[in-house]
Amino acid sequence: MQILFKYIATLGFIGYLPYAPGTFGTAAGFLFVLLLKSDDISLLISSAVIFLLGLFTSHSAEKQLGKDSRHIIIDELCGYMISVIFIPKSIGYLIAAFILFRIFDIFKPPPIRAIERNVPGGAGIMLDDVLAGIYANVCLQLWRYIAN
Repeated sequence: MQILFKYIATLGFIGYLPYAPGTFGTAAGFLFVLLLKSDDISLLISSAVIFLLGLFTSHSAEKQLGKDSRHIIIDELCGYMISVIFIPKSIGYLIAAFILFRIFDIFKPPPIRAIERNVPGGAGIMLDDVLAGIYANVCLQLWRYIAN
C-alpha cells in the first residue's frame, strides 16, 4: 500500500523528473482541465477528491521521501485545478492560471509560507497549494470583473 500511495502522491514518474517536477505537476493539471473540458461542478468535485486523496497519500509518501519532498506533486495538481474553478476555460485564462499558480506556489506570500512551515504532514503539503490556487483564482476573478 505504501508503494501505491507514493505512486499517487508523485503522480507516477512525473514527480521524479530531474527538473521542475512541481511545474510538470501543474502542467498535468493544465492538461487534465484542457483535455477533459470539465465543467466547474466537476472540477470542484474532482478537486475535493484529489485533495482528500492527497492528504493521505502525501502524508504516507512524506514518511518515505522526506519532509515536503519535491517529488510529491499531487498538491500542484490540486492547486491548479482550484485556480481554474469558475473562470472561463479559454486557453488564455488556463495559461494565466498556470502562471499565477506557479508564482504563488513558488514565492509563497503570507500566509502560504506559514502554513507550509507550521502544518505537519499531508495537510501542510496540500494546504499551501490549495491556498496558492485560491490566490490565483481570486486574481483571475478580479481580472474578469475589471475587464468586463
